[in-house]
Amino acid sequence: MNASPTLAPDTALLLGMASTALPFARTPEDKAERWLRVLRQNGEVGAVLTELQLSEGRLQASGENTGREPPSSRIDDRDAIEKVTEHATRVARQRGAARVATTDVLMAVMDVYGPDFDHVLQAHGTDRKAVVERLGTYAASRKG
Repeated sequence: MNASPTLAPDTALLLGMASTALPFARTPEDKAERWLRVLRQNGEVGAVLTELQLSEGRLQASGENTGREPPSSRIDDRDAIEKVTEHATRVARQRGAARVATTDVLMAVMDVYGPDFDHVLQAHGTDRKAVVERLGTYAASRKG
């Protein structure tokens, strides 16, 4: 497949919502938290995250000391949506899809935000491994 995958409508909506939510985040973890909130509300990825029964907990309020070292790389707000979109497009291309799905965006956010997103997942009672396993199970159930 030579053509670049296009955004599915629910993916375009998800990215639009993220672009309005991210500028209000103060820290990289707060940005990751906002991504999770948007992801939980949209498309197939919302269904996957709902099945994981994530807690409604939240990280400490922005600006509070979490006791963690800040990550070495920061993601500029104006570049975050672009970076996640580019990465999600690569994920979709790798799986041979014609459209970028919301699940591709989740994989991109996990890679782009790395340890910050992992910390957010932990705060909600899950981890990257459980999310990836659930994505695989969900995808398999959709094929059959």
